[in-house]
Amino acid sequence: MSSFYEFAGAALPWVTLGILMAVFCARAASRKKTQKKKDDYSSEGMSIGMCFGVAIATALHINVGIGMTLGLLLGLVIGSSKEKEDD
Repeated sequence: MSSFYEFAGAALPWVTLGILMAVFCARAASRKKTQKKKDDYSSEGMSIGMCFGVAIATALHINVGIGMTLGLLLGLVIGSSKEKEDD
């Protein structure tokens, strides 16, 4: 039974993060349907987030794939929340 608690303790943060990102993406998609399309910094955020994710994963000696994925996801969240201004 203790192995179940160890598994649940290790998996709970990842499940919570997945649910949080699903809710955020669904909310952003519904908001974009109601508004006119504007440009945002999602691609720039993903690129920078991926770079920072790899750097932090290497520095902390964790799996680089996990660091890259989490950095990409975090960069997408931050980049999509900022809208580009019209020139």
